[in-house]
Amino acid sequence: MPARRDELFQRLDSLGISVKTYDHAPVFTVEEAKRVHDGIPGGHCKNLFCKDEKGALWLIVALEDSVINLKSAPGKIGSKRLTFGKPDLLMEILGVEPGSVTPFGLINDQHARTNVILDESMMTVEKLNFHPLQNAATTTIASQDLLTFIRSCGHDPRIVAVSDPLP
Repeated sequence: MPARRDELFQRLDSLGISVKTYDHAPVFTVEEAKRVHDGIPGGHCKNLFCKDEKGALWLIVALEDSVINLKSAPGKIGSKRLTFGKPDLLMEILGVEPGSVTPFGLINDQHARTNVILDESMMTVEKLNFHPLQNAATTTIASQDLLTFIRSCGHDPRIVAVSDPLP
C-alpha cells in the first residue's frame, strides 16, 4: 500500500525537515498548476517519470518552465532512449497517479529502482514546491532538505544540467 500524505509528513518530521503545505483544487498539468500556485513562494517544479529501452526507471525533476528534451536527455544523464512510464508502473513504483508525480513518491520506491535526476538550475533555488503524493496540494521544501529526503529513501540523486536553455 503506498504511503499516505500523513505518513510522508511524519517521515519529513522524523528527518527534522520543516515544510509548508497549501491545499488547492486538483491540478493535472503545469498550466493548471500555474493558476493555483500564485502566492506560494519558491520554485514550482515538474516531474517526468520515464523508462528507458533497457528497462531502467528515471525521475527527472526540473523547474516547471524548463525544457526537457527526451531525445537529448539520455546523453546528459547516461540513459538509453527515454519514454514516459505507464500509469500502472508509476503507481507500482512511486505510488502516485499521473498528475501527481513528485520526488516525494520515492518514499514508496522500497527497492530504489528509480534513478533520480535533479536539474542543476532547479537546485540553485532555495525553496521548491511539489505535490505531497496527491495533486490537490503543494508542499514547499528547502532544496537541501529535498536531497536529505531523497537520500533517506535509499536513492542517490544526481544533479545534472538536463534542461535545455529557454528560447
